[in-house]
Amino acid sequence: MAQPLPADPTLDEIRVHLAPIIAGHAAFDGWDEEAVHRAADEAGVDTGAASLAFPRGAPDMIDAWFAHIDAEMAAAFSAEELAAMPVHKRIRGAILKRIEIARPNKEALRRAMAILAMPSNMPLAGKLAWRSADAMWRLAGDTATDFNHYSKRTILSGVYGSTIMVWMDDESEGEAETIAFLDRRLGNVAQFEKFKKKLRGDPDRRFSVSRFLGRLRYPGR
Repeated sequence: MAQPLPADPTLDEIRVHLAPIIAGHAAFDGWDEEAVHRAADEAGVDTGAASLAFPRGAPDMIDAWFAHIDAEMAAAFSAEELAAMPVHKRIRGAILKRIEIARPNKEALRRAMAILAMPSNMPLAGKLAWRSADAMWRLAGDTATDFNHYSKRTILSGVYGSTIMVWMDDESEGEAETIAFLDRRLGNVAQFEKFKKKLRGDPDRRFSVSRFLGRLRYPGR
């Protein structure tokens, strides 16, 4: 859902307002100036101002749409709902909610992914994947500031990205293949997290450079 547009809007406000509308046109027109102009006409926005709101063209449009999905996802869950769910259920719910939000514009997402896969757009693709993972972890209540802050987001970026790839080609009833794939991936992550906790709790199983070098020097018989 597009955000209401105030009178005499700034370019940032135009960008936020038009992002989901452009996605609705991008499936047919591509992520190009035509989609911007059609969205502007639909929203009653000056087409010149709309073009200025997306100076880099497709990358700016896709960036704004993904930010819209982040915001819609965060707004979809109440504090009471989240409090009643364990963390892994919050993450699962966040991913499925993102798919629900993107579903009406699935073809636009397919085109967006093709653009992000271009070598020149790889830095942006990484930035958007990280931002989405960060939004999901924040929704789940994560407050880690140590190394786990980065490892959690890196792992979730991979889970989310691979799930989207499966969903793009999923023709099963009720998107059952996507849901099953997501649950398997989240199960793998849960096992990995348990293994890390076990290592942290057992000093003898942690990697030690000095112990490793000692074993090289004095191998066990």
